[in-house]
Amino acid sequence: MGLRSHVNRHVSLTKPGEFVEPQIGQLTVWPPVVLAPMAGVTNAPFRRLCRDFGAGLYVSEMITARGLVDGHLRTARLAHFDSDETPRSIQLYGTEPQSIGKAVELLVGEGRVDHVDINFGCPMPKVTRRGGGAAIPLRPRLFESIVRSAVNKAGQVPVTVKFRKGTDDEHLTFLDSGRIAEAVGASAVSLHARTAEQLYSGKADWSAIASLKKAVTTIPVFGNGDVWESWDALRLMRSTGCDGVVVGRGCLGRPWLFGDLASVFGLRPAVGGVEPGEPPVLKDVAVAMVRHARLLVDWAGPSGIRDFRKHTGWYLKGYVTGPAIRDALQKVRDLDHLDELLAGLLESCDPDMRLDPASLRTPRSHRNGPKPVVLPEGWLDNPEDATPPLEADRVLVSGG
Repeated sequence: MGLRSHVNRHVSLTKPGEFVEPQIGQLTVWPPVVLAPMAGVTNAPFRRLCRDFGAGLYVSEMITARGLVDGHLRTARLAHFDSDETPRSIQLYGTEPQSIGKAVELLVGEGRVDHVDINFGCPMPKVTRRGGGAAIPLRPRLFESIVRSAVNKAGQVPVTVKFRKGTDDEHLTFLDSGRIAEAVGASAVSLHARTAEQLYSGKADWSAIASLKKAVTTIPVFGNGDVWESWDALRLMRSTGCDGVVVGRGCLGRPWLFGDLASVFGLRPAVGGVEPGEPPVLKDVAVAMVRHARLLVDWAGPSGIRDFRKHTGWYLKGYVTGPAIRDALQKVRDLDHLDELLAGLLESCDPDMRLDPASLRTPRSHRNGPKPVVLPEGWLDNPEDATPPLEADRVLVSGG
């Protein structure tokens, strides 16, 4: 029987026929699980690693529409998919309809994607102060024009949107955003059930997901926030009625979470779920770390090892290894050095060490917030203004 926290001690497996496969345009998603786009994380190597553990919809890290249209090399690399990756799912960021439309037209025209998601949830100040990300739903006509432009240029490729509850509790926009997206032809919506002001602090408000599901009735609604264990996904869907879950920070350093999710949901809706296995022991975590690092180096060259450094602490969270090895891994130089450090780790620690159950629900990566949302001057003066913010598309960031 797989490990579970006390919060999920009474959660039962998926029953045969309990859930229905979400249909996103022409795409059928089972298990009903989406990898959340995360900056510097959900690149092709990480998506490969996750796909090896279980099926789902694996979305790229966010890519700026302007950068894609202008042919920026870094943006082009982020838009890379492995030859066997399917469906090919990409998230775009943009603040005005024209660049979003051009980017979608380019991707679809060249046959490079099977699904496009649009980011309206990024809460970072350098984005919102320019009128991007989570600031856009405050202007529903601008939001509508961006989504409509993407849908019109996508043809048969489904377009989805991801957003937060709003900027703060005084400015909740998620119900309007969901209805607008549904009305102009989006194929699904995803709600990160926090406000932008919360950033990544506090608890996700799953009741907001339930409200959105009641408001949006003809397309799938996906819930995002506080899915740390596979059992959380079942609780989220049962308590809100949503059609699927979006998994973000819960999979950092734990790509095998997607294997657990595949187990509890089952091979097919009619089959029902099975118990997931135990979390990997320390030596198996080391194997996954090496594979991840090699995939990054194959993809990005020698600089890939620098990208891997941030993952090392996430992989070892919940294993009692001591600060020295963690510090050393944060400075790993190359693949040979990684092999050396991990060999030393397995000599100094029990290779069969099990995960500390108390760590299952420990947040990974971002924990900052709450923090007041910074908006452009006068942004709230005329919500019906559909004028795009100046130069905001040039902010190259990700997340939401």
